[in-house]
Amino acid sequence: MPPPETMYCSQQIIIPKGLPNILKNFTKAAIRTQPKDLLVWSAAYFDALSKGETLPVKERLELNVNDKNKDATLTPGLLKTLHKQLSAAETCSREQLREKWKSLCLPKEQLENMLILGNFDTDITWMQFFAVGCSALGDTFKTSLKVACEILTEDEEGAAARIPFDIFAMLCTYLAHLDPEIQQENIDSFLTSLEPQVEKQQGMIKPVDFIYREDAL
Repeated sequence: MPPPETMYCSQQIIIPKGLPNILKNFTKAAIRTQPKDLLVWSAAYFDALSKGETLPVKERLELNVNDKNKDATLTPGLLKTLHKQLSAAETCSREQLREKWKSLCLPKEQLENMLILGNFDTDITWMQFFAVGCSALGDTFKTSLKVACEILTEDEEGAAARIPFDIFAMLCTYLAHLDPEIQQENIDSFLTSLEPQVEKQQGMIKPVDFIYREDAL
């Protein structure tokens, strides 16, 4: 006779402590991040979780960010996630960047084009790559800087999006040097013209201070 089927009851099944909370957080993270490849992203998520590293997770769901391109591509939310993962150190290696990029299911071709644009070596200055990422998200030089402010700000969403002027000036100068049509004197004049407003704001700058100006940049 075949052995009787094993019978289970709720008292026999032990749910590991913490599992429900882990699965709930994972589900929320997947919904917010909307990874193109759930398996690849899930492996990266639990690997980071086990190591106590910053998770490859967006802070909030981004709606309609890929209407022009149905394939996965860099978004402000994903660039902010990369910034949280890689900005702790001044530099990162190409391998580190490629690993984090892949974990967010972003296209390899886009990363390689950005590395070429910034002429990056083996060791990458993170804030310079971040600036290139902002340029990939902005239609113009100033909208790229606006994206940077919105990602880096500690203001609440929808507020002024202020950031320290020294960080703004560094990003502005770096991006300008990538554009052969922008002259150094134009950069200097642009930054100097912002200083009175920055002084009133205790060393901070916000997009409205520069986005509507009719400068030569």
